[in-house]
Amino acid sequence: MPGVKAREQESFEEAYRKFKKQADRNLIVTECRARRFFEPMTEKRKKQKINARKKMLKRLYMLRRYESRL
Repeated sequence: MPGVKAREQESFEEAYRKFKKQADRNLIVTECRARRFFEPMTEKRKKQKINARKKMLKRLYMLRRYESRL
C-alpha cells in the first residue's frame, strides 16, 4: 500500500504527486477498476485469448520488421 510522509518544506501538491506515482506503480487504480464488477470466468478467458493473440501478432510483426532489415 502506498504511503507518503510529507516533509516540513514539502507542499501538499508535491506529496500528492508522489502518492499518485506510487499508486500507479502498484497498479492499485487498475486493479480497483477491474474488480469493480464481477467478471465471470468465461469473460476472463475471452480477454486472455484476445491479449495472447495481440501479443503474438505484435511479436510476429516485430520479427518480420527486423528480418527485413537484415
